[in-house]
Amino acid sequence: MQTKRIRSLHIIIILLLIITIISLTFAGVMGALYVREVKEVGRLRGEREQLLADQALPALSVDVEDGTSGSQEPGMEDAESAGGVAAAGQDAPLDLDDAGIAALMQSKEAEVEQSIKDRMRELVTGEDGSPLKMLRSFFPENLIYSFENEYVFAPVLDEVTKHSLLDENFQKTEEGLMQYVENGTVTSHKGIDVSKYQGDIDWNAVREEGIEYAFIRLGLRGYESGKIVLDDFYDANMKGANEAGVRAGVYFFTQAVTVEEAQEEAAFVIEHLAGYDVSCPVVFDVERISGGKGRADQITREERTAITIAFCEAVRAAGYTPMIYGNVVCFTQLLDMPQLNAYEKWYAFYDDYMYMPYEVTCWQYTEKGRVDGIPNNVDLNISFKVW
Repeated sequence: MQTKRIRSLHIIIILLLIITIISLTFAGVMGALYVREVKEVGRLRGEREQLLADQALPALSVDVEDGTSGSQEPGMEDAESAGGVAAAGQDAPLDLDDAGIAALMQSKEAEVEQSIKDRMRELVTGEDGSPLKMLRSFFPENLIYSFENEYVFAPVLDEVTKHSLLDENFQKTEEGLMQYVENGTVTSHKGIDVSKYQGDIDWNAVREEGIEYAFIRLGLRGYESGKIVLDDFYDANMKGANEAGVRAGVYFFTQAVTVEEAQEEAAFVIEHLAGYDVSCPVVFDVERISGGKGRADQITREERTAITIAFCEAVRAAGYTPMIYGNVVCFTQLLDMPQLNAYEKWYAFYDDYMYMPYEVTCWQYTEKGRVDGIPNNVDLNISFKVW
């Protein structure tokens, strides 16, 4: 499968975005710090006045462990070096005049600003850095991607089921294979997807490589002609996978523009599943054609969602597990995701981290994998369940 990733963004746009993010983030942080410090100063001054009135104390000493607002913000100076407030566990006179407050705020401003700049520089210029990675780090409430030479900030929808996968549990082996590790145990499963473009496959060698399952292209509808065709290698691949003991699923590349066409595609798929062991899902591939040239690229989100549901329900009625394949564009622009919570998702995203908050069963993480028994590059996947 081909997944388009647009890189041709003008550098000036990137610079403007970075400047905007610095300004917005800095303003928000400083505003929060200012409000917090003003409240703290007011509270401490009130305590000081009350104690002076009740006990006639000549001065107030504050134990920071018991008398301040608690743990400090990351990256902040300790209280002793920022405005004369005592370090943890020590007593010292409290200096809360205007000059002390100004010095405290200035020191915090400098450290916050530098911390933000350092983090942004790391995300952009690091070994695996990019402007997109930086933006994604600062805007977790959005799914951010480039589309037609623009950055898109799509909101993460509350109504869509989320996964519970942890970023730190994704690990790459020395061979470059992605896996998900929990408490020292690999809990993900290795898979591939193939079509005629992989050529003749030695499925026994594939199985020896540790591949547990394969999604095999069954067919497609022509993006210009609208004709449904069977993949040239479908039967050979299904037979080879079944005989070698590699669990098999199938996928169909849709270009349906009506519910009736989606039902026609489902009937075609179900017909050609007969005689094969299909233990993995039957997948509906809803990708756009590069450049938006496909016959289905002009339909609305509502129409595409209805088409997807029609295909999935026909597959389910035939006794198979339906699944939807797509990338971030599919799952933000092309489909109304709250209507699709009932179906498994197969997500395409080619990077070292899985950028998707929604629940997915399978992640296609590269299109350039190498597997013994397959003469050409092949898509590599990990799944988080066994079918």
